[in-house]
Amino acid sequence: MLRFAVLAAAALATGTASAETLTIGINATLSGAGAVFGEGMALAATNFADEVNAKGGLKVGDKAYTIELRKYDDRYRAQDAVTAMERLILEDKVKYVVGPMGSASTLATQARTNGDKVLTLTMAFTPKALSPQLPFSFRPAITTAEFTGPQLAWLGKTLALKRVRALEPNDETGQSVAASQKEAYAAIGVNLEADFFERERVDFIPILTRALAQADALEIGGNSPTTAGLLVKQARELGYKGPILVTGGDVTAELVKVAGKQAAEGVYVHLPIDLSKRETADYIKAFEGKFKQPANGHNLFIYSGLQMLTAAMQKAGTVDDTAKVAKELEALSSFPTVLGSASWTGEKRYGVNHQIDVPFYVGQIKDGVATKVATCNVSACN
Repeated sequence: MLRFAVLAAAALATGTASAETLTIGINATLSGAGAVFGEGMALAATNFADEVNAKGGLKVGDKAYTIELRKYDDRYRAQDAVTAMERLILEDKVKYVVGPMGSASTLATQARTNGDKVLTLTMAFTPKALSPQLPFSFRPAITTAEFTGPQLAWLGKTLALKRVRALEPNDETGQSVAASQKEAYAAIGVNLEADFFERERVDFIPILTRALAQADALEIGGNSPTTAGLLVKQARELGYKGPILVTGGDVTAELVKVAGKQAAEGVYVHLPIDLSKRETADYIKAFEGKFKQPANGHNLFIYSGLQMLTAAMQKAGTVDDTAKVAKELEALSSFPTVLGSASWTGEKRYGVNHQIDVPFYVGQIKDGVATKVATCNVSACN
């Protein structure tokens, strides 16, 4: 049995509680290059629902709710995300959605979700995902805006970076990630140049050949795990032996699988989890034993977000009034999750405290595994 509490949110229903159903939607990328992230989100929700339901349901007020899920694949496309959200809201009548995952998908759907008071747990990195005008949008993941600066300050000092080239997908996600990266590199005195490509691309030899001729370090944070693996593999095939930095996304497992251990050796990665934390290690052990696959950062962030969301429902005493739930969710502080103690931040950057605040780490791939080499918060890494 897991040592951490699934939260009071998963409390066993009392004999006086009446049975109800709480439907949660999942609007994520379940196919294509970003599927590893989307599947992590969906499996986190499945795992959470299974655990809550096994304990008698989610007790809110005098009712016990069985959690049911409705899942749709946005294929990392904004229009498909819009279609999925329309189905979730109009057909499935959901008030809570895990996702969307990508920035373009989030921007395409947020007017509808906030207009209909549908509370979303988005994983989009765009800064436009959060604002005072979007009271029902929360982000339970640390983004490049939070972690790029501290990570690069540490990496810049450690590696003495001078010329860095970034390769990013040519969409809202890639553009916003590149903008955050450029700002963070400028802060350490490095002029980052970015090249963009269409997200479906798989042959990077031409663009890598040009980029590597003008750089002594390669930045690929912001790419999907599969794409990151292809970039590493093809860069090494070209004979590149310099530093490769993945300052965004939990990509290690898929990157190593696609690129191979030898090519991936030494790559610096953003590491969103710390296996030395008992609650994190216990969760991963239980998850991987159940689903027979790795638990990535998207999985743990969504699980933590659901822990906080359902606790907010309990505090609000309702699952129907999403405005009350959103208010209680924003008020949660030092809340125990599978990632450790979590709060909300973001007022200074986004104008609203809907950005999760948890520790993060710099990792380096050694023998196929990301090893923690620095511990960070939004101020610094050490």
